[in-house]
Amino acid sequence: MIEINNLTNFVVDKKFFLGVAKKILKGENKEMENVSIAFVTPAEIQKLNKKYRKKDKPTDVLSFERVSDFKGECSEVIICPSVVREKAKDSKLSLKKELAKIMIHGILHTLGYDHEISQAEEKRMEEKEQKYFSKV
Repeated sequence: MIEINNLTNFVVDKKFFLGVAKKILKGENKEMENVSIAFVTPAEIQKLNKKYRKKDKPTDVLSFERVSDFKGECSEVIICPSVVREKAKDSKLSLKKELAKIMIHGILHTLGYDHEISQAEEKRMEEKEQKYFSKV
């Protein structure tokens, strides 16, 4: 199950993001995974970033893996469109594509990929991100 919640005033194409999320889960053989994706304000993501990462500033994405095998538990990906737009000002991509790129990154984190562990893991995660982004 994939759940998408938009808690911002940004227009979010839920069907598009649902399709992207499904491609990743299918590609990783995790179709049965429960994932909640929320689009939030800078204030909300800053609160969460401070609480969980001890960083008192807004960020583009936060990811939380499931902590148990409880049937209804979801992994969570929290995205801030305002921060993504700011970070992507020099990008040639549309905001929608930038958000997709960030969402791919966040979902891969919930599936256990972590670019901060080692250079090899960083390369592995980047390759996965590029693979899925090329299908968007």
